Amino acid sequence: MISPEYWLRGPVPNIPPLLQPVAHALLQSRDEITDAVKDIPGSLLWQKPGGSASVAFHLQHVAGVVDRLFTYAKGEQLSQLQMDYLKMEGKEDITIPLDSFLMHLNNQVNQALQQLQNTTEKSLLDYRVVGRKKIPSNVIGLLFHAAEHVQRHTGQLLVTVKIVKAH
Repeated sequence: MISPEYWLRGPVPNIPPLLQPVAHALLQSRDEITDAVKDIPGSLLWQKPGGSASVAFHLQHVAGVVDRLFTYAKGEQLSQLQMDYLKMEGKEDITIPLDSFLMHLNNQVNQALQQLQNTTEKSLLDYRVVGRKKIPSNVIGLLFHAAEHVQRHTGQLLVTVKIVKAH
């Protein structure tokens, strides 16, 4: 029997109620991505059907977005390591095995869940800035956007996997 989507499984333990949708979205995406790519050959990871983004790009980008937006939600700016990772997203590197992409994604989701556990509901409207331009936001805006952005790229990845496997 297939498990229901995360939002139908009840609360994620230790996550504040107002942040449950963020946790559900991250966990759902992680499961769907892992399942979709489990048997994809490494030779298909960097294919760009019709000029679209590759499966590998989406794997990198989902992990990177979670890392960056959750950093901003903590009130921090990006480190040089995070900036370097951003510059490398989508640059083809056939030496990176699928397991490495998935391990990185899993680690980022786990770190995000830990941060959600430590985020108080009273801090959700705290002012935050994004990037060097210091674009205004708040904690809940950043966390929600991370979840939404991850879901968007998950959908794109799922379609791309089907296309590259079919050819």
